[in-house]
Amino acid sequence: MSINQISVFVENKPGKLADITEILAKAEVDLRAMSIADTQDFGILRLIVDNPHAALTALRDNGCTVNVTSVLAVEMPDKPGGLAGVLRVLADKNVNVEYLYAFISRSKGNAYVILRVEDNEEAMAVLKEAGIGIVTAEQIYS
Repeated sequence: MSINQISVFVENKPGKLADITEILAKAEVDLRAMSIADTQDFGILRLIVDNPHAALTALRDNGCTVNVTSVLAVEMPDKPGGLAGVLRVLADKNVNVEYLYAFISRSKGNAYVILRVEDNEEAMAVLKEAGIGIVTAEQIYS
């Protein structure tokens, strides 16, 4: 039940993020979540989109350096401590979270977070055992 995250290498220059979002807009790709980690010269833009194949094709056709990574989308209560509870479940089972970022939930009262972990299958089993919902690709892409 993992989802595809698209990572795009971006020069840290004015207009580069605009260029990427315009490429995606022209390909009619809708953004679901995004995060950017930057240095002085470049950044890595991480995207969750409604149509990963169309996004990859459009970005590659426009000369972008892209990569696909399998990540988890987790649903939790949208209240103080919701994320802490998810992270504690993983930590107690020695599952390391490499990075995460939040995105808007379409489910009232819940929040979503994207998690990058070393072993998606292990993390999914741990989360399911604790009763924590995993968001499916269909829920993200539709």
